[in-house]
Amino acid sequence: MRRVSKIAAVACIASLALTGCGKNDDTKGSDKTSTSSADLCKDASGDGPKVGLAYDVGGRGDQSFNDSAYAGLKKAVDELGATCTEGEATDGEAESARETRLRDMADAGMNPIIGVGFAYSEAVNAVAPDYTDINFGVIDGFDPDADANDNVAYLGFAENEGSFLVGVAAAMKTQSDHIGFVGGVHNDLIKKFEAGYVAGAEAVNPDITVDVKYIEESDLAGFGDPAGGKEAATAEFDNGADVVYHASGASGSGVFEAAVDAGDGHWAIGVDSDQYLTAPAEQQSHILTSMLKRVDVATFDMIQSIADGKPLVSYQTYDLKVDGVGYSTSGGFVDDIKSDIDGYADKIKSGEIKVPTAP
Repeated sequence: MRRVSKIAAVACIASLALTGCGKNDDTKGSDKTSTSSADLCKDASGDGPKVGLAYDVGGRGDQSFNDSAYAGLKKAVDELGATCTEGEATDGEAESARETRLRDMADAGMNPIIGVGFAYSEAVNAVAPDYTDINFGVIDGFDPDADANDNVAYLGFAENEGSFLVGVAAAMKTQSDHIGFVGGVHNDLIKKFEAGYVAGAEAVNPDITVDVKYIEESDLAGFGDPAGGKEAATAEFDNGADVVYHASGASGSGVFEAAVDAGDGHWAIGVDSDQYLTAPAEQQSHILTSMLKRVDVATFDMIQSIADGKPLVSYQTYDLKVDGVGYSTSGGFVDDIKSDIDGYADKIKSGEIKVPTAP
């Protein structure tokens, strides 16, 4: 049952079924990564790395986290001559199904194999020791045991730092000194988004009001529930917020709808990719900015490391210093405060500002 509650944050993850090409998407908008090359893996014929990419919940076409991973895969096909196999997400999949999928990719000779979302951490931990000549990567991954596997890269991000910057933007653009946050599922990963967002807003205005809601307590369907996203954001707009940031995957389209319904002067903030570029025209005028989590960069880096013969292993962190996170400027809505946002970014990079990782 969906729960919309005023607490902090949320988390991502997923499961899938092995497929050689991704699904199509009919959503209208500009420059969609989900539709730009629907037959990418079917048509790829290079002699570069053979990539297995297993998507997070929502799958390719979410215009967010998964599409960003796909963008990194597409770059590898275009620039490194990679070939590929993709996984298609299914809700409620058992841990054994994830392991089977990874084993199927390994048996098919894929290298590297990348799980998009920390739900693949347990499965990779179980499978990787049996395929020591293959390298695995896990976006937002962790080693369930004390010691990281020698052939696994755990590709993490400083989501709190990027969220701090969009929190600054929200606090500088609000007319009501009242903003909101919508998360998809309640867990520690999404709490990083919420913590950074609140900290950034309070750095600008210590007295600002921040409403926090999440769509689901633990059900991963919270990342694929646009109706739930709309319900949560609408409640925040009705309560007086005029800027709402979401970290809810495909549910974010509902947050954008809520901003449109709330009318002029109401904004939404996207996440993971530049969501202005993939939104319908009527939503674009309400998307203030997006927190960029460069899953595309991490995905490409993992593939590049195989092409170079120097596979990434252990924990890798993509933060502001390496442009692993950031914010978008599409639409021009934050152009007038860009220097202020960048000033805060410089202070984070220098260590002058320490961004919290938990609310």
